[in-house]
Amino acid sequence: MRIPAAIEALVPEVTAWRQHLHAHPELGYEEHATQAFLAEKLKEFGVDEVVAGMGGTGVVGLIRGRRPGNRAIGLRADIDALPITELTGKPYASTNPGRMHACGHDGHTAMLLGAAKHLAATRDFAGSVVVIFQPAEEGGAGAKRMLEDGLFQRFPVEVVYGLHNWPQMPVGTFAMHQGPAMAGTDEIRIELAGKGCHAAMPNTGIDPIVAAAQLVSALQNIISRETDPMDRAVLSVTAINAGTAFNVVPDTATLKGTVRTFRADTRERIIGRIRQMVEAFGQAFGVRAELHHRPGYPPTINHPEQRDFGAAVAAEVVGAENVVRDPLPSMGGEDFSFMLEQVPGAYIWMGIGGFEEGRVLHNARYDFNDAALPVGMAWWTGLVDRHLAAG
Repeated sequence: MRIPAAIEALVPEVTAWRQHLHAHPELGYEEHATQAFLAEKLKEFGVDEVVAGMGGTGVVGLIRGRRPGNRAIGLRADIDALPITELTGKPYASTNPGRMHACGHDGHTAMLLGAAKHLAATRDFAGSVVVIFQPAEEGGAGAKRMLEDGLFQRFPVEVVYGLHNWPQMPVGTFAMHQGPAMAGTDEIRIELAGKGCHAAMPNTGIDPIVAAAQLVSALQNIISRETDPMDRAVLSVTAINAGTAFNVVPDTATLKGTVRTFRADTRERIIGRIRQMVEAFGQAFGVRAELHHRPGYPPTINHPEQRDFGAAVAAEVVGAENVVRDPLPSMGGEDFSFMLEQVPGAYIWMGIGGFEEGRVLHNARYDFNDAALPVGMAWWTGLVDRHLAAG
């Protein structure tokens, strides 16, 4: 690996920041202490402009190079935690009950903060860097909220890049997708209303649980028998809620789940078929059936030029042999997709290792690997060095 000495020198400080953030996790749109910490650090670094509160609890910093130039690049990190009770036993474990950095956003934030300190100190580029610390990635669409607050109107950029840690890959590796990196997400909730009765006399009521059970099985045919196997899609029913007693048929049953797709036409067809099935099962079983659909994040799709550029910078940091340029995309969602719909850019996975030993995203025992911090900082600063080299 080729990590600049100036970046290596920052590692102890950035590690301390990362562990501080880990110990003080906050959920989406509640990142008030995180926001204050970031704004204070950016001002301490001498960043030219610091705006706190964009997108609710987001922070944006503008760093101008010492050479003339009108170009600008955006670098984005997510800052929110998850509603998980931590079980790592680390000395810097969460001090906020029921809150945990179980997806590595503390690492993402610390790496970008370290890169910002280096860039503000050196300013050896022509143009400007916009560092974007985004709230509420975990389901809150914080990226969309920042855009609605005028992020790219106030801080216009030519390109924007995002990064996520990936435990399935070792430290010192990157993966950059051609096209889709993460899936589009949709939430579904199906409410079935029947007629409650004594469980020993089911003929006197209308059982919504039977309808729900049959519907769960039927919905899987939309993927397994109606969707081209080469067109990646997932439909998962993740919750069934009905009843409270062993001898009572309840009045209602509720199903919850998610649909993940990469293509707009596939998404529309699947949601349409779910709606048709819900209506048909309602009629067949005599229950009142209703689908509630909540659109989520669009697919995260890399732009070709920025994807190649980001992969080339990664190769300079870790060597071309350690950059995977055609990985399979993930069915997970990512609201960086909203930014990529407005500005060309790309999203990269950075290996942090430990998957075989149990390091799994969104797990109560997850902890970011601090050995990966200099790798991420080197990639961030490398993007700036190359993109803003000529002005």
